[in-house]
Amino acid sequence: MSGKYILSLDEGSSSARAVIIDGDGRIVADASRTIDPIFPQAGWVELSPADLWDAPKACIEQAMKTAHVTASDIAAVGVTTHRETIVMWDRKTGKPVHNAIMWMSKQTDDIVREWSQRGLDEEFRRRTGVRNDSYFSAAKIVWLLRHVPGVRERADRGELAIGTPDVWMLWNLTGGTAHRVEASAASRTALLNINTARWDEEFCGILDIPVSLLPEIVPSVAEFGFIAKNVLVGDLTHDVPVTAMMGDQQAGLFGQACLSEGSAKNTFGTAGVLTVNVGGSPKVMDGMSSSVAWELGGSVTYEAEGVVFHSGQTVQWMRDKLKLFSSSHEVEALAASVADTNGVYLVPAFAGLCDPYWDRNVRAAIMGLTLESSAAHIARAGVESMAYQTRDNVDKLIAGGINIKVLKVDGGATQNNLLCQFQADILGIPVERPVGLERTILGVAHLAGVGIGLWNVDDINERWILDRTFEPGMSADQRGELYDGWQAAVAAARSLPPKVIHGS
Repeated sequence: MSGKYILSLDEGSSSARAVIIDGDGRIVADASRTIDPIFPQAGWVELSPADLWDAPKACIEQAMKTAHVTASDIAAVGVTTHRETIVMWDRKTGKPVHNAIMWMSKQTDDIVREWSQRGLDEEFRRRTGVRNDSYFSAAKIVWLLRHVPGVRERADRGELAIGTPDVWMLWNLTGGTAHRVEASAASRTALLNINTARWDEEFCGILDIPVSLLPEIVPSVAEFGFIAKNVLVGDLTHDVPVTAMMGDQQAGLFGQACLSEGSAKNTFGTAGVLTVNVGGSPKVMDGMSSSVAWELGGSVTYEAEGVVFHSGQTVQWMRDKLKLFSSSHEVEALAASVADTNGVYLVPAFAGLCDPYWDRNVRAAIMGLTLESSAAHIARAGVESMAYQTRDNVDKLIAGGINIKVLKVDGGATQNNLLCQFQADILGIPVERPVGLERTILGVAHLAGVGIGLWNVDDINERWILDRTFEPGMSADQRGELYDGWQAAVAAARSLPPKVIHGS
């Protein structure tokens, strides 16, 4: 093995990050850059493809310089990114045809409605395990084919390529030589057949999406390609392979050592995502998505997933729009300054509600305000909303026959002890927080090491160290009363007139 460090890249919805990891799995350098969204019209959310590459490239340079390593020291690279967002580019020039369409964008709503009117809703669920919804990638691809001049003709001629952010990053990392994806990210496009873990070419035809656009599917640990010159700091003295790629939530599931069936984690990032390992066959449940967790050693492991659009972003909204505090870490002290919310509920449906409701028209709302309500009550209601949304999805898992005995949590928001304790209370099960909350980037780094024989898959269990267990301390009656209030608040928010998005 040439080199002694793993370079791991994680690109989320609002930032990119690079870390250098040594042979013992320890982070020796870390760098990050923000990525700003673009809002062309109300309800539309896009990202600059240039930013999606320039930000991680700058992070690579900074992390390598901080660690005092050069290209000759890097043994392998792992990549994880947010999913569903779509980039389309020219295969010869590498030039994007349009901005990346972000997962939360609603500019594809008309296409989704058209497919629904064609009776395809059940086809989506049966074939792909996900819903006919603008959240997933398929409608974004069709939007680009229909609305960007010349794209349909170029796609039909095989001149264009498509990919989620990990595919776009791989293309740039390898100087345009690799157009590959693995099944965990591919399963979030609504084009992967959930039973075969391969592209559903028949369904692509039904949706009028040329299969030639799509990347080649390979296992989650594989030889994806080799790093091009000028990407790493210093001269390349050996081939540096990209040996692992995985969707961010699946990488977090692996990084949380959820390797056995029934083990579950919840990531509190910009969005909140509950994922549970459901074993070797897909399990489609009401209100949840069924996706590939990973493909390793010739076998596929599946997950059930529940996404809430606004988790940590709710805290950002309270900070930036309501000006309740100046820094996100201040929310815990403000929320903890009151014993409870005094009946206030915040339903953070800023872009509608995702799992398990799938109601993209609902408005965000604050319910239960009185003259006694204060900034602290609203802040606490915002924090508690993150836990209530997790409870919504855990209940769906239980109804689907999956018994969650303990929930592992990660993401920056879980530094908030109040959130973790309330999550345990409202679920009635222990919540475990590990040492090192960035399990996503560590998960894909570990797999990159597996790809060069540095570690074994099961070694991730030894890397997972418990920081703190939050035991439920709330009575069943109080838990039920509070959750009934949350459900009533959600129902009230859903009864409001739907949001009108012009220009979509």
